[in-house]
Amino acid sequence: MAAAQRPPHPAHWTLEPIPATVPPGSSTLVELRLNLDAPWHMYSPTTPKPGPTGGPIPTTIQLDDNPAITRATLFHPAPHRKFDPNFNLDTETYEKEVKFYFKLDLAPSAPDAPIELTARMRYQLCTDTECLPPRRVEASAMLTIDRGAPGTLPQIPAGYIEFNPDAPASAPVAVQGQAAAQPMGSFLLIAFGFGLAAVFTPCVFPMIPITLSFFLNQGQATRAQSLVQALVFCLGIVVLFTGLGFGVTAMLGPFGVSQMASNPWVNGFISVVFFAFGLSLLGAFEITLPSGLLTKMNAASDRGGYLGVLLMGLTFSLTSFACVGPFVGTLLVASVQGGMLQPVLGMASFSAGLALPFFFLALFPGYLQRLPRSGGWMARVKVVMGFLILAAMLKYMSNVDVVMQWDLLTRERFLALWVVLFALPGLYLLGLLRMEGVKPDQNLGTGRLLVAVLFLGVAISFIPGMFGVRLGDVEAFIPAPGEMSSFGASSSTGAKWLKNDYDGALAKAKAENRRVLVAFTGYACTNCHWMKANMFPRPEIADAMGGLVAVELYTDGTDAASEANQQRQETEFKTVAIPFYAVLDAEGKTLATFAGLTKDTAQFAAFLKTGA
Repeated sequence: MAAAQRPPHPAHWTLEPIPATVPPGSSTLVELRLNLDAPWHMYSPTTPKPGPTGGPIPTTIQLDDNPAITRATLFHPAPHRKFDPNFNLDTETYEKEVKFYFKLDLAPSAPDAPIELTARMRYQLCTDTECLPPRRVEASAMLTIDRGAPGTLPQIPAGYIEFNPDAPASAPVAVQGQAAAQPMGSFLLIAFGFGLAAVFTPCVFPMIPITLSFFLNQGQATRAQSLVQALVFCLGIVVLFTGLGFGVTAMLGPFGVSQMASNPWVNGFISVVFFAFGLSLLGAFEITLPSGLLTKMNAASDRGGYLGVLLMGLTFSLTSFACVGPFVGTLLVASVQGGMLQPVLGMASFSAGLALPFFFLALFPGYLQRLPRSGGWMARVKVVMGFLILAAMLKYMSNVDVVMQWDLLTRERFLALWVVLFALPGLYLLGLLRMEGVKPDQNLGTGRLLVAVLFLGVAISFIPGMFGVRLGDVEAFIPAPGEMSSFGASSSTGAKWLKNDYDGALAKAKAENRRVLVAFTGYACTNCHWMKANMFPRPEIADAMGGLVAVELYTDGTDAASEANQQRQETEFKTVAIPFYAVLDAEGKTLATFAGLTKDTAQFAAFLKTGA
């Protein structure tokens, strides 16, 4: 009788360089793919080594040394953590298909020739009821070095971790291009500047002497006591606005926060609020908080002590909200795509900027006498702010229009309204539009003249955009020419884009032997608009797009397609942030990803050429 045939081993390893030919001195990726038969699982490289009481065998993966390679770095996906009944403890495992990546740095002196890459693995496989003994295997592939080959830009997929034996809990590698998004430091600096600017609004500036008199005349004898009171007062301002940021993140959660900027209900609410604020500043009516609330808070603050000073800070924040609200709304909407922490930190930075002048004036009250008195200039600021807030309102109305796909507030109509709303402050400051703050017989000062010229110049600069001319960075805030679905339309980018047709893009790529560029984008995404109007039309990018089938997947609409696209992005790439780009082969395998906005043409072009 013939001997029984041994069943095949459950683990299947393959090694493949991406791409197969690279120039010397460049960096490239090598994919190590593991396919595991069910129900087996393998333990991660970060699994602790077995102790005296036993435990699973961690996976080790090494690449053989080669004189053409100066450095090889291993990246692995985040493992699944679960309880393992074999060892009676929590373990980190992989199942089904797993991809590891080596990032190779090639020596500049490497000769033009094929080199053999050999990866050696030692691992242990288990099911929930049994384990196999540790096994050693190897996988090989050929990498060709050719000085005439195009350079590559290695793209590590999102969520991958650089393996470091000395630091098993490494942080995920950032997706290429993420650094091009607005850094947290610059965002907080802008928020702080918003807070300083809010001091000079008509609701806040006149309150400076009244507010300072409260805590500078509390009977304190020493500078130290005045300093503490000023700090407590400022703390009240910071507490209120930081609480707003915390409330936004708590109510919406991580993915809700990242999608709030394109939510039609949120944008509709902000539009209504900004419209009310704008009309109020133009003198149509006055916005005031309920007198009962302010009376109770004032009564509480009159009790004295640090609690009273803290409540006075809260009262000041509420009474100033009629003018500060537009700053807060704009800042919150700008912050929500940065993650759960950014709205909280943004509000803290904004409130710190708002409170800082009061803190220094409390320390040096003599400077209060040097501040300009509220008068005609303050009334002019109020009117100009009213027009600017109405202009900002149009941006949020446009978000609602494009997300709902009504096509009512078209690019031409939007810019026509902006031309009017930016021209009116100029005419007002010149005295040609009679409103509060400018008297008929008042002389026109140089400063007022220059500001008026600035507003009129900005208004005129928008006119060419009504006829299809691109307006540079302004494109991020205005509707695109023609239909919103023409993301990177052939008229402006040299490439035709499919819309919400992922399967069609793959089928076309397979039939034409091309790669696929998937753009996760949004109707109301300002960074997406900027990339569409300013990056894709560049000659280097148009050239790189020649080998791609391009498809845009909108994730912020109210239709079923947007919901499916968002689910696909979250499932396959572990993110819902937009813009997000991925280059795939015709089989749908991810070759590279790029997250966020970038202004580096060479970097983005290299990404588009991945796998060419």
